[in-house]
Amino acid sequence: MKYGLNIRPDGALDFLSLGALVHRLDPGVIPFRKTTECQIHVSGGEFNVAANLSDCFRLRTGIASAMVDYPMGDLIAERVRAMGVQPHYKHFKHDGVHGPNMATVYSDRGQGVRPPVVFYNRCNEAAAQLKPGDFDWRGILAGGLRWFHSGGIFAALSSTTADLIVEAMQAAKAAGAVVSFDLNYRAKLWNIAGGQERAVPVLDRIVKNVDVLVGNEEDLQLGLGIAGPEVAAKSKLDPSAFLGMIDKVRKKHPQVKIVATTLREVHSTNRHSWSAVAWIDGNAYTAPTCELDVLDRVGGGDGFAAGFFYGLLTGESEQEAVKLGWAHGALLTTFPGDTTMATLQQVKALAQGGSARIQR
Repeated sequence: MKYGLNIRPDGALDFLSLGALVHRLDPGVIPFRKTTECQIHVSGGEFNVAANLSDCFRLRTGIASAMVDYPMGDLIAERVRAMGVQPHYKHFKHDGVHGPNMATVYSDRGQGVRPPVVFYNRCNEAAAQLKPGDFDWRGILAGGLRWFHSGGIFAALSSTTADLIVEAMQAAKAAGAVVSFDLNYRAKLWNIAGGQERAVPVLDRIVKNVDVLVGNEEDLQLGLGIAGPEVAAKSKLDPSAFLGMIDKVRKKHPQVKIVATTLREVHSTNRHSWSAVAWIDGNAYTAPTCELDVLDRVGGGDGFAAGFFYGLLTGESEQEAVKLGWAHGALLTTFPGDTTMATLQQVKALAQGGSARIQR
């Protein structure tokens, strides 16, 4: 046993995510109220981790999600294939007018003193209709699974998605997989679904099945209802406040062996100080701090999770796993879109102290 986890050495899938697939409309630095064109990125907090682990880290990954049989669904499914992620879909038929739909996320990049603006159209979203019994977990997991992942964004979508997460986690645990969950507390999503009053018991029921938890201080407070730290952080890069909450997390969920998060000080939309911290089976590990020139900040946290999970899945030291997550998350902010364009060589070079000198 390493990291306090029993990680299977093999399996047909190294990693499987459960969550909603979405398409993000990105007008770049132009606000939506003035834009005339957008890029389309395929995304989803849970999918992004699977896509990153497949494309950059070359692991065998899958996604369980809803898929609507219409042109936007076709576009999303094509991008899933392009990232090398094995799909497991519950299919829905579009009625040509009302849906059900693949959700749209609207997110510009901001610039300088102007922050990014994010809003959604998740009306009649197919993924929100997913429920227990929609997936044949026995069949999906028949060849073996090493790691299962889901997140708080999917949990917030409806009364049935949280039940589905619990069902999937229990099936994954029975198959011998490690189970992780990214709290990813999104107030806009929870506010229309009962607010924090509903979020805390829903997420509490999910986290009872979790080995590895991803979330910052705010996620832990809002998502799990845990009181804030007794000692205030000196800065956004100070891990002491986060680490000061771990005992409370463990008291509520003693089976959790790892809690990890990124640390980010935002100086402007395009200039961030970046680090990360993980509590792993009783010990704390902190990444270096670097200065980021940010092109697109969306997906940086999912980039960290992917690199960190890769380190754990491949048996790296605890410190190296945190640095791999930190490095990949940093690189991801240099690309447009929500998923990786980095190579494993680039990630390892930055994790080992590499620079931006040209590589000839």
